[in-house]
Amino acid sequence: MPSKFIALFTKRIIPCLDIKDGKTVKGVNFLALRDAGDPVELGALYAQAGADELVFLDITATVEKRKTLAELVKKIASVINIPFTVGGGVTSIEDAGILLNAGADKVAINSSAVKNPALIGELSKEFGSQFVVVAIDTKCIGEKNVVHTHGGRTPTALDTIQWAQEIEARGAGEILLTSMDHDGTKQGFACELTHIISSRANIPVIASGGAGTMAHFADVFAKGSADAALAASIFHFKEIEISVLKSFLKTEGIAMRL
Repeated sequence: MPSKFIALFTKRIIPCLDIKDGKTVKGVNFLALRDAGDPVELGALYAQAGADELVFLDITATVEKRKTLAELVKKIASVINIPFTVGGGVTSIEDAGILLNAGADKVAINSSAVKNPALIGELSKEFGSQFVVVAIDTKCIGEKNVVHTHGGRTPTALDTIQWAQEIEARGAGEILLTSMDHDGTKQGFACELTHIISSRANIPVIASGGAGTMAHFADVFAKGSADAALAASIFHFKEIEISVLKSFLKTEGIAMRL
C-alpha cells in the first residue's frame, strides 16, 4: 500500500491527453469532442513546461472493444521525462504489461475494474499498487453520485464514494476522480465530492473536470483536499501556462515543485 504522506509534500499538476482516432480531443461533459492537437507534440511540450505527470486516456477503446494504442504510447513516452499514466481498454495483466513495455509508468482502469473488481488486486499483485490507477467517471443522478463506464456513456448501480473506498481496499494505488457534471465547463472542480473521497482515502486522489481558472486549482487543493489536479483544454489551448499556474499556487501557500 503506497503511503499518502509522500504526495502531501507537493501537489501535482497533470495535463491529460484524451485520445480518439490517434488525435488529442476535448469536449464538454464528455460530448462534442473537438481536435486539440498532436499528442506527441503536446506530451513533449508539457514535459518541458513543468508538468508533474502526464495522463493519456484512449477514450473510445472500451466502447470500440479494442486495446489502447500502444505504438502511440511508445512515441509519447520517448519524448517525455515525467511519470506517464495510460488508460483505455485495459482488461488484463497482459494488456497492462504491453503498456508498461511501451513506456507507461502507471496504468488506469475504469470500465474493466467495474466489470471485474478482482482485476485491481491482480494488477497490484503483479506490478505493485503504485502502478494501478483506478479512474472514476461520476455523474450526479438525483441525490446520488453514480459511477459511469464506457467513456461516461453507461451509468452503473455503484455509489461513487463507496466505490472509491472499495477500490482502495482492493489494492489501487491512486484514484482519478472525474466529475462528468463539471467536465469541460470551466466552472471549477467538484470540490465537495473530492474532499469527501480524499478525506476518507489513504491513497492519492487526482481531481479532474471543471478547471477554468488558476483559482479553481487553488480551491480543489485547499477545499477539495486533492493530491493532484488534472486538466486538458485550458492547457491544450494555452489559456493557462503550467509554469504560471504553479507560481500562482505557490503564492497561495500550496506546495509546488517549480
